[in-house]
Amino acid sequence: MGRWEPNGRERLAKAALELYSEHGFEQTTVAEIAKRAGLTERTFFRHYADKREVLFAGSGELEELMVRAVAGAPAAAAPVDVLAAALDVLAGAFTGRREHAMRRQAVIVANPELRERELIKLASMSAALAGALRDRGVAEPAASLAAEAGIAVFKVGFERWIAPAEERDMSRLLRDSLEQLKAVTAGA
Repeated sequence: MGRWEPNGRERLAKAALELYSEHGFEQTTVAEIAKRAGLTERTFFRHYADKREVLFAGSGELEELMVRAVAGAPAAAAPVDVLAAALDVLAGAFTGRREHAMRRQAVIVANPELRERELIKLASMSAALAGALRDRGVAEPAASLAAEAGIAVFKVGFERWIAPAEERDMSRLLRDSLEQLKAVTAGA
């Protein structure tokens, strides 16, 4: 094994997802992940705090994308339109990653600890989104309600997007889910 090879983080993530899919999350060790990636355990821990974080490492970037989208929305935009802009940016981040997302979600759904971690990630995204809306002048409780609704729209749209028979792109599904929410809240 060489001292350094490029793309260590990506190789570890790929190896981990393969092993989680093949053997299950609990049965997979960090040593096995590192070995499959052609790296050492020490290298693994330079990139990830533990084997869970391989699946959740990108959540901070998603949060940041949303916050920037909210901050960059036109000043006169209504909160629901700001949410739509943030959802469009999130959908863009998933372009070309459907197969990966499907495999990742299958691993998460099969493990209660990972489902809990996914809920924590979504709660963190909601808090960041609410903070960004408050920074735009959206008062409470409207900022928190809008943020929670936005994350619910994302979650529902994401689940529809990774469904095996689904052919529409995530952006379309998120917009459709947001329109459904608008219809429900309008009493339609």
